[in-house]
Amino acid sequence: MKNIYSKLAGVAAAVACAVSAPAAQAQAGSYPSKPVRLVVGYAPGGTTDISARMIADVLGKEFGQTFVVENKPGANSNIGAETVARAPADGYTLFVGSISTAINQSLYSKMSYDALKDLDAVALLNVVPNILAVNANVPVKSVQEYIAYAKKNPGKLTCASPGNGSSAHLGCELFKMKAGIDILHVPYRGSGPAVADLLGGQVDSIFDNLPPLLPHVRAGKLTGLAVTTASRVPFAPEIPTIAESGLPGFDVAAWFGLFAPAGTPPEVVQKVNAAINKALTSDSALAANYQTNGFLMPPPPNTPQAFKAFMESETRKWGEVVKATNLQIN
Repeated sequence: MKNIYSKLAGVAAAVACAVSAPAAQAQAGSYPSKPVRLVVGYAPGGTTDISARMIADVLGKEFGQTFVVENKPGANSNIGAETVARAPADGYTLFVGSISTAINQSLYSKMSYDALKDLDAVALLNVVPNILAVNANVPVKSVQEYIAYAKKNPGKLTCASPGNGSSAHLGCELFKMKAGIDILHVPYRGSGPAVADLLGGQVDSIFDNLPPLLPHVRAGKLTGLAVTTASRVPFAPEIPTIAESGLPGFDVAAWFGLFAPAGTPPEVVQKVNAAINKALTSDSALAANYQTNGFLMPPPPNTPQAFKAFMESETRKWGEVVKATNLQIN
């Protein structure tokens, strides 16, 4: 009986594909015929928002249609992700996610969606190094001085991040563990407000993506102590790594990618993926903006399948880190 049901299910699936394939192809051929929403789970001004607005611009030019960025901050991007996960799977509501999309799966004890099941991977947009920076008035100029100051003043130093569960937050927690220091993590609802308070002196330091901080570092408003990647970044070679500053093996990087609601026609997903890769490889203005903002191009092959496999790998990796650091949000 089980074999019969399996065969029936296979026939039904084949019939469904045969019936829906022409409709899906037609939809892909005319897509997009109306404005497309790109939902961002953070406030304006942060790296996710910057990534979304850059890609919205190039997709708008490629398709001759409006791509609107919509900010839905909260719960470390979970509100925005859930909005897209529950949206119609027609390609007109997309989610600009990040490494937090993978981290949240283990960080939050109660999740209203499953990123691996409820979202389809479209394309990786960029990879971004993080940085540890301090307000210019904090009397430290290096990672070693920062650690020494924290040890002399346990619990006094504050360290901001764009939100609980971000790569910046987990980078901060790993740094505390490896350095053996006590600093207070202060989560914000996005990079914009976190950086604003850092510049204003409400917090002493920050772990965050390099792009929104680099202009302030170069203007002398912040002191960039070190980047979190294993190697120095080519567009800011003057900034050392945490690994070479006394904590060998330290390596954390952020990434940003585009997702669609699960079940979005593969032809639509592929069409958007192709447009993104075309821009990444041939749009000189986008390349210049990436360099200015500190974005690294995603490694090939940047296919939906490759991004899905990467997302699954990242979810496992950060799940292990969350468990090891006993981090969880109810």
